[in-house]
Amino acid sequence: MRILVTGAGGFIGSHLCEQLVERSHKVRAFIRYNARSNWGWLEESTVKDLIEIYAGDIRDYDSVKNALSGMDVVFHLAALIGIPYSYVSPLAYIKTNIEGTYNVCQAARELGINRMVHTSTSEVYGTARYVPIDEEHPLHAQSPYAASKIAADQLALSYHHSFGLPVVVVRPFNTFGPRQSARAIIPTIITQVLSGARLVRLGNLNPTRDFNYVRDTVSGMIAAGFSDQTLGRVVNIGSGREVSIGELVGMIERVTGREIAVQQEDVRVRPGKSEVERLLCDNRWASKLTGWVPRYTLEEGLSETVEWFRKKLHLYKPEVYYV
Repeated sequence: MRILVTGAGGFIGSHLCEQLVERSHKVRAFIRYNARSNWGWLEESTVKDLIEIYAGDIRDYDSVKNALSGMDVVFHLAALIGIPYSYVSPLAYIKTNIEGTYNVCQAARELGINRMVHTSTSEVYGTARYVPIDEEHPLHAQSPYAASKIAADQLALSYHHSFGLPVVVVRPFNTFGPRQSARAIIPTIITQVLSGARLVRLGNLNPTRDFNYVRDTVSGMIAAGFSDQTLGRVVNIGSGREVSIGELVGMIERVTGREIAVQQEDVRVRPGKSEVERLLCDNRWASKLTGWVPRYTLEEGLSETVEWFRKKLHLYKPEVYYV
């Protein structure tokens, strides 16, 4: 198929492009326009010569529609994702995540795209009211980021109900792996440890998360995106295993072979009512509808991730707190 991936230069997007190419699809990568013609993480991809690059801005309808022209399917990942920065500039999240999704939906509708796969996030659930969290769990925005993603999800689904746009909403839980930004918790810990820091500076150690290795997240997105059983539905992508941040520190200790002393910093702690305390995925729907199941354990994923960061540590600034 001819497939457009928005947010293709990012962490998950670059891995998705690679898996789609490996499956013999023709991939067009929507990259945010920049003066250096930098393709993000696709710069380091072994398949970049097999990918068509389109530079534009997800907030610009014209560039989105031009990029979608001639495509069969779109995987929409382009978004602002940093939760702390959403406290600083909520409007940026509205313009990128909501208006950007409108641009993809409307262009896909006008061009008659065969399938739109919209990427959500487990943050839309807020702190779990029950576990495991299934797709019927109430939505509760505890950050401007989560609010923008709820709005984007519902907008995409509304285009399915109102206009018959063939939409699938995939909802990954916490993805990790090579290329992830140090704004995320696992790279935050790993980069500080590998840089030789005596104290690893973190925020709240008590919240629990369902961590998924990026290869599993991407294979789940593809499985859900291409299934005829998922049209008009939300599909959770997660491991079904719950780990606290404190427990995660101990796991990374074992993988790296280094003792970790933690210093909690107030600047890294979310506002009290904004902290999502617990996330645990119910992935039975994904398995039932598509046959997808995660292949990597958390320990296996952490091992591969640590080895990648050992080689790429020079690309990161462990001493800097990324908002």
